[in-house]
Amino acid sequence: MSTPEADLRVAVELPQATVEVSAALGIPADAWALLAVAHGAGAGYRHPFLSGFVEALHESGVATLRFNFPYIEAGRRMPGPAAHSIATWAAIEAHAAAAAPALPFLASGKSYGGRMGSMAAAEGRIAPRGLVYLGYPLHPPGDPEKARTAHLPDVVPPQLFVEGSNDPFIQPVEQLEAAVASCQDAEILWVDGGGHSFEIKGRKRPADEIGAELAPLVAQWMRRRA
Repeated sequence: MSTPEADLRVAVELPQATVEVSAALGIPADAWALLAVAHGAGAGYRHPFLSGFVEALHESGVATLRFNFPYIEAGRRMPGPAAHSIATWAAIEAHAAAAAPALPFLASGKSYGGRMGSMAAAEGRIAPRGLVYLGYPLHPPGDPEKARTAHLPDVVPPQLFVEGSNDPFIQPVEQLEAAVASCQDAEILWVDGGGHSFEIKGRKRPADEIGAELAPLVAQWMRRRA
């Protein structure tokens, strides 16, 4: 039996105004931790990949809180200022603490959403038990000189980088391995042959199925950290 999700509106304080973003909270009866789940740059929190991911997490006893960033809520596809997404992460952590105070809080995100979570943690805006990155965008494809890694050593909580070995955002992979080695507590979980969305060449699968396959691996790591 699937875990129902409650649709929410979460207030986010931005420099010029307070806005609300859409979110969905799912808490299975046997929940032992709560994982907030942020979307990638070009898709909102209802993307099939995230739907499959959170549904499978519920089966593992993980509560989830997935949400939009303000730019998606406003109907834009391009991310706004990083400060807005960082403020959203802070609001989400506060909402999780109020909604499920007994559950350890962890943070995750697909690509851009995970990177924004790492920046929020590095700045001390959130303090999760751990962070999970689903395809960390180390640099723009084909442009490894523009690495987005300077803040990662400042992240105190444990970090799990779930990465496809063929992801163009992390080539050469040695650059990612060096970035992870510079962190205080981090490890990589490789998906052999996976691209940025964990698609594997020659193996056609729907996005929700791909997301669901990652959930047990993430839940296993969370068990050690929550």
